Amino acid sequence: MTHATGTTYLKPGVLPHMWCAGCGIGTMLGAMLRAFEELRLGRSDTVVVTGIGCTGKLDDYLVTNALHTTHGRALAYATGIKAFRPALKVVVVMGDGDGVTIGGNHFIHAARRNIDLTAIVLNNLNYGMTGGQASATSPSASITSTTAYGNPEREFDICALAEAAGANHVARTTTWHGWELQQTIREALTRTGFSLVEVMSPCPTQYGRRNDMQETAAMLLDLRDRAVPVERYRALAPAERGRCFPVGTLVDRREPGFVERYAQVQARAAQGH
Repeated sequence: MTHATGTTYLKPGVLPHMWCAGCGIGTMLGAMLRAFEELRLGRSDTVVVTGIGCTGKLDDYLVTNALHTTHGRALAYATGIKAFRPALKVVVVMGDGDGVTIGGNHFIHAARRNIDLTAIVLNNLNYGMTGGQASATSPSASITSTTAYGNPEREFDICALAEAAGANHVARTTTWHGWELQQTIREALTRTGFSLVEVMSPCPTQYGRRNDMQETAAMLLDLRDRAVPVERYRALAPAERGRCFPVGTLVDRREPGFVERYAQVQARAAQGH
């Protein structure tokens, strides 16, 4: 059996990549490109949209169509692309600072519109590129460069936010779960409407070393130990959940996406009523 390599979509001569040792972006990139290959996505029919930050460098490695956008606005650009050219496969890759902190409003409305695209948010729990400041997903009491004595704010649950806003498909996995990561992204790419994949991957350089996970192996083992399959997680009593979080497919609806609803509006407009 031949396994997907993802190199079909990888620009020649770009390896080794630029991310820090232990960073999950390279792991996520490999999983995404192998999912592209398994689904046989056309290079010219696929658009990968990125924002600013460490994750935003990802478009430099691709031979698909790619658009490098401004901070927090990747979903806004992607919405325009999909609305104008519905046949394109649009994938948006963001960090947590870019996707739900600076870009939180765009995230909510992309899910509300149920726009037909796949959003992959690599949750590294801080602003990794700009100095390790707290983001909207930095856990309460965690240490960052701007919360030296603990974070007084509560963190966003990205998946819960997407579900409440109206996303059709919501899933979470980690960079420890390599095979599951690839399959989770592949599944999201096949769905209509707004599909979210949250990839838990703490930043080793800025977050891990400030929060008792100085070694990459310790961070990966922590993800392994805390990630609980969603069916088992939901069966736990609240007091038993502790620091655990659910992984797997959390939401899978089949409601009409924006493209389908927009086509209906266009048809009514063409008929004059």
